Amino acid sequence: MSFQKRIHLIVSGRVQEVGFRNAVYLKAQKLDLKGWVRNLTDDRVEIVVEGQEKNLQPFISWVARGPKAAMVKKVKTWPEEASGEFSGFQIAPSD
Repeated sequence: MSFQKRIHLIVSGRVQEVGFRNAVYLKAQKLDLKGWVRNLTDDRVEIVVEGQEKNLQPFISWVARGPKAAMVKKVKTWPEEASGEFSGFQIAPSD
């Protein structure tokens, strides 16, 4: 098993009310990533995700495009220390 990494993302644009969180959830499941996604009160979406680097890079690239109905304008990402605290990926309550 390769080294686990953790990435924190904040996504701006038309990313709420367009199925963005559900699409992120499905993509994370497909790539065997763990963590969560939630809406923020300022119309952005926040994602915390852990997994193998080879799966994180395609995930981040996909988030930058988003699902068809979304219009991603900006994705801010930064690495964090992987904790292994997640047992799966979930849609979390809004902040």
